[in-house]
Amino acid sequence: MKNLILVTGGQGRFAKVLKKNNKFLKLYFATKKECNILNIKSLEKIIKKLKPKMILHCAGLSRPMDIHQKNIERSIDLNIVGTANVVKVCKKNNIKIIYFSTGYVYEGKKGNYSENDPVKPFNNYGLSKLGGECAVMMYKNSLILRITMTESPFAHKKAYTNLKSNFMFHEDLVKILPKIINYKGILNVGGKAQSVFSFAKLHNKKVKKIKLNVKDKLPFNQTMNISVLKRLVK
Repeated sequence: MKNLILVTGGQGRFAKVLKKNNKFLKLYFATKKECNILNIKSLEKIIKKLKPKMILHCAGLSRPMDIHQKNIERSIDLNIVGTANVVKVCKKNNIKIIYFSTGYVYEGKKGNYSENDPVKPFNNYGLSKLGGECAVMMYKNSLILRITMTESPFAHKKAYTNLKSNFMFHEDLVKILPKIINYKGILNVGGKAQSVFSFAKLHNKKVKKIKLNVKDKLPFNQTMNISVLKRLVK
């Protein structure tokens, strides 16, 4: 099983797209039953069985976004405690961890955030992913991907004209993943900096415009600087 990559959250949204479109990586998509990130023994068992070179840590809690406000215990367990457990077993077995984080760890006000900029999550989801990042950063054989992506096709009938982001589709990340997995540290991952409406319009001509208001409690400029990513994938 040389160069095998174990994928946690193997039945999740991104994992399904990765499984369907992967052409270059040797991947094992673990189910929650065989790879429970809240159970160290479960993690050690599957690592002993597969002996992976890396762990692509996709397991965690994302949507609905308000679940991180309504059920902070679950958010903490899956995104912070679970990630810390994966880091522990990676350290013990000298396995690289690639952690799926989010651009939501940035404040989202000034935009063009580089990997070295201070972080200040604007919601509980971002805080939970940053908590996971803290554990991962303690282990040097690691890569943190701060990702801004969504499902294809664009799922909504309306899109913000005044909220700027770096949206990309799951399929876009699958294409570049082989070129970035050997990097270490922190990497911003996303597409062109543009309004959500501009991104959506490229793929759905019928999408309607909508304005983001302060009461929506979302920052207006969530764009990241992806110059390092561009250099890696060119």
